[in-house]
Amino acid sequence: RHRCPHKPTRIYDSGQQPCLTTEYVEKYPKYSNISPPQSLKPKQEYQVHRGKMEGITTFKSDYLPYDIVKRPFKVQEEYKPKTGKIELGTTYQKDYNAYKIHPVTLVRPLERKHTTGGKLDTIPTYQDDDRSWEVQRREPSKVEHIYHPPTEKFGNSTTFQDDFIPRELNPRQSFKPPCTAKLSDVPFDGATSHRTSYIAHQLEPKFIRPKEEYKPNNQPFEDLTTHRNDFKGLPGQLAKSCKPEHAKVGSSAHFNGVTEFQDRFQPWLVSLPEVRKTKEYVPPPGNIDFNSTSHLDYIKHNISPAVPIRPVSNQRRTSAPFQGNTTTKDDFKAWGSCRQEITKKQQEIPKPTGKFYDLTTFKSHYIPHQIIPAQSFKPLHAVVPNSAPFQDETMYRTEYTPKKQEICPANYPSPPGYVYVKTDSHGHKFFRQLTPEISELNNNPVPKEVAVMS
Repeated sequence: RHRCPHKPTRIYDSGQQPCLTTEYVEKYPKYSNISPPQSLKPKQEYQVHRGKMEGITTFKSDYLPYDIVKRPFKVQEEYKPKTGKIELGTTYQKDYNAYKIHPVTLVRPLERKHTTGGKLDTIPTYQDDDRSWEVQRREPSKVEHIYHPPTEKFGNSTTFQDDFIPRELNPRQSFKPPCTAKLSDVPFDGATSHRTSYIAHQLEPKFIRPKEEYKPNNQPFEDLTTHRNDFKGLPGQLAKSCKPEHAKVGSSAHFNGVTEFQDRFQPWLVSLPEVRKTKEYVPPPGNIDFNSTSHLDYIKHNISPAVPIRPVSNQRRTSAPFQGNTTTKDDFKAWGSCRQEITKKQQEIPKPTGKFYDLTTFKSHYIPHQIIPAQSFKPLHAVVPNSAPFQDETMYRTEYTPKKQEICPANYPSPPGYVYVKTDSHGHKFFRQLTPEISELNNNPVPKEVAVMS
């Protein structure tokens, strides 16, 4: 079990051949001089490309430059309005034929009366289709195993009980000092360097900066802005209105219509919400000082308001009435209708009285059965004592042969029974073992050389 403690550090020479002396090489024979395979891993070295780099790319080779010519600028023509009148007629106005609109007749559903006085005696589909069958219970085919407790006594002892020798515990003496505070009889001296070296000085009065008096500027305020300076009101004509004349269409007929909501709405008596009383306001005691730093330091200046600069209005006052007609007013015919009163019906469904009948089909068809618990076949946990000795003989105890532990001679600095021979370049020492061997002819002891590596 020898392991070479030396690493291939080449302490004796600078050879490049690795050390091939191992335990496997010593014990196992060689089959033809086979050396370990050489590593084909490339060296981690940067290989510099010595050729010249061409700076030509596919974009440079395929791209052909063209002369850039500016696009001709199109001069915008001056707008000239067309003469004549605009025809405002559309295909909708030509093809549309007005029809008289009649109120839609409501299609009311048939009145359904729900009778709740009679007793409902019906058979559900589940109960009619699902009929109980008389099924006999199958007998179990389980083989009964009756537990028989052992008659012999369990007296096996473990290896720990055989090898363990009880000894008395001798606790070590603790050298830890007792964790108690030692009180001193000397009075406490509370004098510190701060108390002895501190000198109290009298504080100087706080510096108050005098308030500067406000001096108004004598020059007038220049309120001329870039907008006022650059703005010039240009005269212009107002846009003409293209609205058609308004023709009001009215009707004095009364709207008599009944909706589905009015038919199906059933009013319920609603209790009025409780009015929460507000707490009486109690003003805080004392006087409120409404003065602030901004209110005290504010100085009012007499500045005239800015005069708005309005453009020159070229309004032409005419006595003709304003034509506010639109296509929506012409096509939409307003009906004269008044607000209809809310129609409420009296409460037809009375509130239920009496006890709630909460019997369900499950409660009515349920039949309670008595629960029979399953019988436990678990054996009783009882230990039967036995006076017979336990047979603790094993194959390991009967067939075990103790052997002497051998120590590797390489662990000694100079192994006994060996003679030093040489030391190789890797630092391995070789010894020769002297063992007496009886020869057949001369009966003389002949020393035998054995290589031991350390």
